[in-house]
Amino acid sequence: MEISLAENIRRFRRERRLTQEQLAETLGVTAGAVYKWEAALSLPEITTLTELADFFDCSVDVLLGYGVKDNRIDATVKRLRRCRIEKDEAGLSECEKALKKYPNSFEVVYASAQLYCRFGVSQGDKAKLERALEVLSDAVLLLPQNTDPKIGESTLYGEMAQILLGLGRADEAVELLRKNNVGGTYNARIGFALAANCERPKDARPYLSDALLGSIVELVHIVMGYVNVNLEENDYAAAENVITWGTELFSGLKSGGGSCFLDKMNAVLFVCLAYSHLKLGLMSTARGDLLRAKELSERFDAAPDYSVRALRFIGGSEEAGVYDDLGETAMESVERTLEAMESEELSAMWKELSADGK
Repeated sequence: MEISLAENIRRFRRERRLTQEQLAETLGVTAGAVYKWEAALSLPEITTLTELADFFDCSVDVLLGYGVKDNRIDATVKRLRRCRIEKDEAGLSECEKALKKYPNSFEVVYASAQLYCRFGVSQGDKAKLERALEVLSDAVLLLPQNTDPKIGESTLYGEMAQILLGLGRADEAVELLRKNNVGGTYNARIGFALAANCERPKDARPYLSDALLGSIVELVHIVMGYVNVNLEENDYAAAENVITWGTELFSGLKSGGGSCFLDKMNAVLFVCLAYSHLKLGLMSTARGDLLRAKELSERFDAAPDYSVRALRFIGGSEEAGVYDDLGETAMESVERTLEAMESEELSAMWKELSADGK
């Protein structure tokens, strides 16, 4: 506000083509006083301020450069989020005003917590992290107000645990995550914290193994999702790229050279790759892809293994396993995929390979 006032006095004076001395004479003050106002070194007395506004034919608000701020909840939340994105620490004072004005608004409380967390983490400021933790705890109680599907209890508890780690309270962080580890949501975080922050590698291993197994299942869905998107959009080069990445990734997760349920997944992917290569005019390459799908299917069906023992890095119970809906056998999965492609040329190529036994 002071900077605006200084600029406005100087601007209005110049618009009237007055020197600082002439303005000072009009107001009955010294030229030094006018200089200090325009340099933002001092402020006019309140009576002088009203005289200035009257002389310049404007309101005091205009002279000050004051505009009424929109302090409604939506506008406040937007300002807080912008301060976080733009790394504007002035937003922290805005936080406290907003929290006093809207203590029961989830949006305001959560945005304030994120802003405190942002500066607490980047500056290594434990006081700001403590404040972020306090405000996040309030946000948990207000969660029923939340309308953003991307935010839930898991979001808040995960952020609180991260703050606790930043405060050096690793055991508390792990305990918080354990109590709220519905569906293994926090397996990876718990495993990491136990190994890196609590120096408990043996306790960490089961959590890391479960997290990796869950990630593999998710990766299968992600890869197949991308494949379907690319094929639907006739982007066969993109399909080729994601399939190649997927098959290499899944092959790298196998333990040893034996059979693994990921071989069944890869067999299906090689059919999709053959279709993509066929559409790209690479007949010979497509045939090689189908041959690879056939080899993988036959090897898996000869000794099917759905257990986690077939995976690298996975520990824990040998009884654990996975299942899929691709088909009873790998060969059935391949044939279902071929039918879905609706390509007579690809089906004929498959029949030829099957008949030749090659």
